[in-house]
Amino acid sequence: MHLRASRVSQLWVMVLCVLALGAEAGTQLRRGTRTFYIDSVRGNDYNSGGSPTLAWKTLEKVNATTFAPGDGILFKSGGRWTGHLWPRGSGSAGHPIIIGKYGGTARPIIDASDRAEDAFLLKNQEYWEVNDLEITNWGATAGARRGVNLIAENSGDLHHIYIRNLDIHDINGIDSDKANGGIMYHCIGDSKPSRFVDLRIENNHIHHVDRSGIVGSSTHWLRTKWYPSLGIIIRRNSLDDIGADGIVPVATDGALVEYNVVANANQRSQAYNDGIWPWSADNTVVQFNEVYGMKGLHDGMGFDADWNSRNTIIQYNYSHDNEGGFLLICNEGSQKPEDSAGNVGTIVRYNISQNDHHRSINIAGPVNNTLIYNNTIYVSKDDDVDLLVQSDWTGWSTNTYFYNNIFYVSGSGKFSHAISHSDAGIYTTVAGIDPRQNTVFDSNVYFGTIELPSDPHALTGDPLLLAPGQAGIGRTSTRVYALRSGSPAARSGRGMGNSGGKDFFGNTVPGCAVDRGAVQASGSCQ
Repeated sequence: MHLRASRVSQLWVMVLCVLALGAEAGTQLRRGTRTFYIDSVRGNDYNSGGSPTLAWKTLEKVNATTFAPGDGILFKSGGRWTGHLWPRGSGSAGHPIIIGKYGGTARPIIDASDRAEDAFLLKNQEYWEVNDLEITNWGATAGARRGVNLIAENSGDLHHIYIRNLDIHDINGIDSDKANGGIMYHCIGDSKPSRFVDLRIENNHIHHVDRSGIVGSSTHWLRTKWYPSLGIIIRRNSLDDIGADGIVPVATDGALVEYNVVANANQRSQAYNDGIWPWSADNTVVQFNEVYGMKGLHDGMGFDADWNSRNTIIQYNYSHDNEGGFLLICNEGSQKPEDSAGNVGTIVRYNISQNDHHRSINIAGPVNNTLIYNNTIYVSKDDDVDLLVQSDWTGWSTNTYFYNNIFYVSGSGKFSHAISHSDAGIYTTVAGIDPRQNTVFDSNVYFGTIELPSDPHALTGDPLLLAPGQAGIGRTSTRVYALRSGSPAARSGRGMGNSGGKDFFGNTVPGCAVDRGAVQASGSCQ
């Protein structure tokens, strides 16, 4: 009896040690599931993999294994593996397969080293959580390469894939393929509609990659084949030195893109690229992001609501120092109605743009029913900017409404329409908006050298911003765009009904006493 009790005690000690190792890895693993350890230095593929002392060694061993719901795959902190990682199997609801690290704080490194297009791949698999890896994929010459690739191919719905806290860098993809670079998802449904449901891409650092940062693709973008991914969240990612596009959700319904920073994108591309933009996507919310340092005029803008998209909301974002400008809203008018829903119902509110060049807002093609209100746009003294340029893309926009915006121009600006567009992306514009387009301005502030549109409740005096033009990097630096005491923009705005109820900083916007611009100073109706 005494020996049996002693044996039970030893077993409990072993269980506690395994749980402690899981805690050291920083990865939450569930009791009663298997955990596999991989050590690139001291491991051996003939081991069981069931403990740090019996760790496997290679990616080949991991890739040859089919994992089960609830399993954990932990790579040794600071280890380095050359090749690509494609573990098999799927988890289940409540029991995802979890990839993480153990034994330290440094991320394990997966270096594809030109041995595969994808450094990490999941194909027709679901219920995975991937954490805490460093991923790179550099080749002798540029080619189609990705850090992370998620594929749903004739698979139906794939659920619960979370990509978190990865450091993805040095991937020399090609400019001709939009879906290569940092993190990609592909939905391919030639024989069976396929999509992702509950896909989260969070807290990743993506830098020095070509072509794109985070981008989707789908064969279901046509409205006759419409089968959008659902529950897509792209949150708190940091992107820097990106060859072309920053973040592009594609063929989604209800995607949320928030708290991301895209810095210095479109660095090495001659195509049309923007910082953050949904395409063929309905009900997308883009909020609390910062985009700066976009290069080029194709398109080179911070934000974009693109064609075949309905009810996009772009709110609470900070755009600055982008060569192409702040905002593009567009629709390719030659598309058939059965293929494209156009661009309908875009709302742009409570954003701040500082020192965005060439054009502040470009509305291209037959965009319809667009509402742009309570934004603050600052133009530097060195810039001559089209504050709005409307342009032809097989048609012109209709029913566009500008309310309660502040246009603060230290240089010069005009509201215009394009008469030509060069291969370099430069518009030739003339002042004035075609009245047949039903573009309405009301209750905006125009301060500086501006060719004014017709606005029955315009203010042309100084709106008394705290320190316009003095914001830097980071959303908190934009507090310089709050209104000073006595501002004529205070309490003089137009009530907007369902405005979201918050300003750029989260201050409550009352139903009455609405301020103009992105920052609400008046706290009550009294």
